Amino acid sequence: MRRTADNARAQPTEPTEPDTEAPQPSRGQVLVRAVARIVDRRVAVARRKLSAGELGSLPVVLVLAAVWITFQSLNQSFLSPRNLSNLSVDVAGTGLIAVGIVFVLLIGELDLSVGSISGLAAAVFAVLNVNNGVPEWLAAVIGVLTGTAAGTIQGFSFAKTRVPAFVVTLAGLLTWNGFMLYILGASGTVNLDEHGLVAKLTSYYFTNDAVAYGLAAIAAAMVFLVCYQDRRRRKAVGMPYRSLRGIVARTGVLAVIAFTGAYLLNRFQGLPLALLIFLAVVAGLDIVLRRTHYGRQIYALGGSVEAARRASLSVTGVQTAVLAISGTMAAIGGLFLASRITSVSQSSGSGVLLLNAIAAAVIGGTSLFGGRGTTWSAALGMLIIQSIASGMALTDTPAAVQFVITGGVLFAAVVIDSLSRRSQKAHGRA
Repeated sequence: MRRTADNARAQPTEPTEPDTEAPQPSRGQVLVRAVARIVDRRVAVARRKLSAGELGSLPVVLVLAAVWITFQSLNQSFLSPRNLSNLSVDVAGTGLIAVGIVFVLLIGELDLSVGSISGLAAAVFAVLNVNNGVPEWLAAVIGVLTGTAAGTIQGFSFAKTRVPAFVVTLAGLLTWNGFMLYILGASGTVNLDEHGLVAKLTSYYFTNDAVAYGLAAIAAAMVFLVCYQDRRRRKAVGMPYRSLRGIVARTGVLAVIAFTGAYLLNRFQGLPLALLIFLAVVAGLDIVLRRTHYGRQIYALGGSVEAARRASLSVTGVQTAVLAISGTMAAIGGLFLASRITSVSQSSGSGVLLLNAIAAAVIGGTSLFGGRGTTWSAALGMLIIQSIASGMALTDTPAAVQFVITGGVLFAAVVIDSLSRRSQKAHGRA
């Protein structure tokens, strides 16, 4: 028995068939897995940023999407080409004023005089052009320079006296409003030429479809080039940089938005001149803020005035220039608002204009504590406020409800800003 068992163990076993190879994944499966890995990494990065309080423009985009979905469900005309075209023109005037306020908020201050400055600039233009026969272009330049001068006076006073900017500009609100009433005189209202240069700011449209599509393509190409050049510079000095895939994806999203907007605008009257000027100003000032030495000084001043002073920054010069920019943008916005109704009256620059301009900057993501925000913040915030106003008008909702909703959105934006700043401090980022 034992010998038999040993013989059995000694006999070689029969070779077994080799296992069949596992099936190779198809190209589609490889692509799906690659996309899944990219999505997982993006989600992880987003979670890390959210936990650190780096929310970016995500809350603003979500609020805008909620507003559009709500009003589109209530009235199918809300996202019609006609309404979107009117919306794009309506955001220009107050939006330009809000862009100027962003500069002031970035240094942790507030400008309460922008409404009065916008009315004063419009009054100066109207009286010079209509009542005194000054050419429109010259009257418009003088009107804008009036706003620049008013802002410069306030900025210099604020920088030299160290009185809080909101107090200085509150005095300016009353002063410039008084000047506006004096300039308009007893009549109180000046009607503008409906076919004049200023009137065309909000009434002219590029009816050729190629203009809107061409500008959409140029915008997408410029974004790609700027992001790619920034990637090369960062890579050359060993700093973190965006991946090429991320740049392409970002450009692709922008291209889809731009071409969709161009298609919708072309279905009505074409690209509005007011929208083109507004986007050009926002983009230009964004470059000033984020890619120039002056812009970096503004952000540094918003972080800490004392630290900026010890770093030998010209605090007085920056503070004066910031208020001057705010006054200039208020004057330009005032001309756009006058263009929209082709008249200037004693009520110009009053009402909820100041509140809407400040709310647009804050809702868009500019911090009330200074040091964080971009000009695009004002554009997004103004789009939300004007979308609410447009939706309320289409659904015949009382104006009181509009104020309540806008106030609620503003309060939520301030709370998010405060929580975000607290979370950044906890992570050592503020």
